[in-house]
Amino acid sequence: MDFLVILTPAAGAGSGNWSFLVMMGLIFVVMYFFMIRPQQKKQKELVKFRSSLQKGDKVITMGGIYGVIVEVKEQYVLVEVDNNVKLRIDKSSLVKDVSDIQTNK
Repeated sequence: MDFLVILTPAAGAGSGNWSFLVMMGLIFVVMYFFMIRPQQKKQKELVKFRSSLQKGDKVITMGGIYGVIVEVKEQYVLVEVDNNVKLRIDKSSLVKDVSDIQTNK
């Protein structure tokens, strides 16, 4: 019942402003902890993954191509997808490591 009192406008203008500011502050805090912070954490992990790529790592591209890294450069990697089939792929299009995927055997 007290929660409804906060949401309804009060008779005095000053108390209505405070309840509005508190409500907006709570909405911002909830959005930060449930939307902004997890996205920033995920982005940091992705940047760390892309900077730590090494020869021999198994990767997946955004397009769903599986391969093994043959060569690592500043902006791109050379990925072998089949025998003697190598693709030059931008690091920003690499999404995750194949070892992160668990097999169901």
